[in-house]
Amino acid sequence: MKILNVNMSIDPVTGGGTAERTLQMSLYLVKKGIECSILTTDIGLNDEYINNIEMAGVNIYALPTINKRFYLPRYSCYKTIAKLIQHFDIIHIMNQWTILNALVYNSVRNLNKPYVICPAGALNIYGRSKLSKKIYSLVTGKRIIRNAERHIAITKDEINQFISYGVGLESIHVIPNGINPEDYHESNDEEFRSKYRLGKDPFIMFMGRLNHIKGPDLLLQAFCSVKDKLDGYHLVFAGPDGGMFHELKRMLNRHNAGDRVHFIGYIGGKDKSQAYHAADLVIIPSRQEAMSIVVLEAGITKTPVLITDRCGFNDVADIDGGMVVKATVESLGKGLVEVLKDLSVLKNKGRNLYKYTYDNFIWDKVVDNYINLYQQILNA
Repeated sequence: MKILNVNMSIDPVTGGGTAERTLQMSLYLVKKGIECSILTTDIGLNDEYINNIEMAGVNIYALPTINKRFYLPRYSCYKTIAKLIQHFDIIHIMNQWTILNALVYNSVRNLNKPYVICPAGALNIYGRSKLSKKIYSLVTGKRIIRNAERHIAITKDEINQFISYGVGLESIHVIPNGINPEDYHESNDEEFRSKYRLGKDPFIMFMGRLNHIKGPDLLLQAFCSVKDKLDGYHLVFAGPDGGMFHELKRMLNRHNAGDRVHFIGYIGGKDKSQAYHAADLVIIPSRQEAMSIVVLEAGITKTPVLITDRCGFNDVADIDGGMVVKATVESLGKGLVEVLKDLSVLKNKGRNLYKYTYDNFIWDKVVDNYINLYQQILNA
């Protein structure tokens, strides 16, 4: 069985959750004995990063691009894509609003290759470039969705979104995001605090792009409004600028809370693991998200979460692994005060979230669902 995973980016800095999902799924397919490669663009990649992935057994085909804003591959790449696809049994397309997906779709249809699609929360039109997305959907986007052999939802919430595209219920499979526990073993509170000059005060953390859809502005306003009730807690923003950094800094200056709010930029590897272990609470104030990978990252380190009801993870409240609130400044503020008032209760929530994460979302188990699905398609 030969699988080609397609995603416009596997850049660990700006690629987001779909980049992480694509990479981890590919690595675990290889561990299970499946031949797997990734087709992506070269944005944000370097030879060392690609070599490390290929040493783990996953081949990377990184297309040169002429436009970083839209991840637009060079025109000559179309023939490269067509030649490449011939060698694979199943094509797995991630995301939705990308030129790369459209090019791959044309090739798989011409070559009569089976493909599956996992938009991972990208079916709804949200955020910037709404007009471009509507045009894309009319020209090719809807056909890419409708003509797929199978449709992968990462939460049950996505099922109705697929149905709204005209997809039959029988072809929709729910396969969640996963997590690799081995990536989050590193714990050294003192080393992490020293490196990022965080002092000894307890802190809560935002992990992700500083982008409107992720809601960092909602969190900052909420924190500033209740900071005097939070017993000296600091707020750490960990993640690359997604267009809101300067706005957040201006907002912070207006609230005069700069001594308790820290922007440490993108962190990965050992630093990322240490950050989760050092934080008392992780906050995910997203305005829209299909299924937050940050919840899994926090869970596997026994760190409880405060999330909005737009994160596709309301189970957090059901298993008492944290708190779920509305995506508003007022609700986030009240949630912060409530969840941080008792540290012993907070730690128990972290243990609950760990058990839930480990029992349901470890990649070693999740990837078996993909293998079974691929086998069904090939047998058919």
